[in-house]
Amino acid sequence: MTTTRTLGITIDANANRFLDKRHRGMRIGMRVGAITQEQAEQRLRMEIQQVDFDIACRAHGRPSFADCAARYLAQCQAKRSLEAIRVHVRWIVSRIGHLKPQQVHDATLAPFVAERLAHGASATTVNRSLEVVRTILNRAARSYRDEDGRPWLDAVPALIAMLPESRRQPYPITWAEQDRLFPTLPAHLQPMVLFAVNTGLRDSNVCGLDWTWETFVPEVGRSVFVIPPQAFKAGRAHVVILNDAAWSIIQAQRGLHPIWVFPFRGGRIDSMNNTGWQSARRAAGLRSVRIHDLRHTFGCRLRAAGVSAEDRSALLGHGDQSMAGLYASADVGRLLVEANLVLNRQETRTVLRVANG
Repeated sequence: MTTTRTLGITIDANANRFLDKRHRGMRIGMRVGAITQEQAEQRLRMEIQQVDFDIACRAHGRPSFADCAARYLAQCQAKRSLEAIRVHVRWIVSRIGHLKPQQVHDATLAPFVAERLAHGASATTVNRSLEVVRTILNRAARSYRDEDGRPWLDAVPALIAMLPESRRQPYPITWAEQDRLFPTLPAHLQPMVLFAVNTGLRDSNVCGLDWTWETFVPEVGRSVFVIPPQAFKAGRAHVVILNDAAWSIIQAQRGLHPIWVFPFRGGRIDSMNNTGWQSARRAAGLRSVRIHDLRHTFGCRLRAAGVSAEDRSALLGHGDQSMAGLYASADVGRLLVEANLVLNRQETRTVLRVANG
């Protein structure tokens, strides 16, 4: 049996991994099989969370909202949206985690909502957090039980009110705005943001870009990344075409991490929409620019360069006009030429914005 980089995880000669760790006086021991180190670490974290939860329940008699949230996170490990859920749970628990589930309602959530809005979160983002709260409370009432079979929440909670949402118009940035914004970004965000504006990938796909998805295409002399259906919003595979700027970034990222293309502090970054991004856009005078506007910028520049609607859909991975998950090399070559058109500042510099209303 050989130890791995993580204390408490060992591996045998047949590549089977085992958990063997003591946490807070309790032993975690099990065979988890021929899975990756990343998956074994994830399973170990789940088991540690379960031990913490069991101890907390015994210590406090009844679970807190934080205990319910920990149980929910443990059940979400296989979800494609796990990282987004984790971010919302962290925000929520930091403010109301100490409350009992029956104490969580509109009035006790009001300070959390006010604080998030004051820090620049949109109504849509706040509502996603409130939806997570709804889900946790419903599970606490319907499925979470203590050793005596008693539900963690005695009754299904009253419906939590959502904030009114107004659909915001896209804000594709100009080249001048890009030149103001990008230099103010933290060093770890600069390549990610530049990659996003040159591929049109969503935040979650940039943060979760995995080296195992890379496929070399000899005919064009570079790789593409094939994002699997479970990781892409449309629920189908998407081929990421790398123009010259994106390819240069990929080459610079090689060797930084065995799994993640854009690692941060040795692991995966949750979101580009963090304090570094928000500080940078304030410094550049672009408070209204969102991470998703990088995707709009890519699409806008493709359109300005004369790329057809069908090829724009293929490059962006739109679900309404999807192409096959794996293209012929001729298709890759044509799309690569078109993706490179967005690098021409003279041909893609006009942005017309129409105000709401």
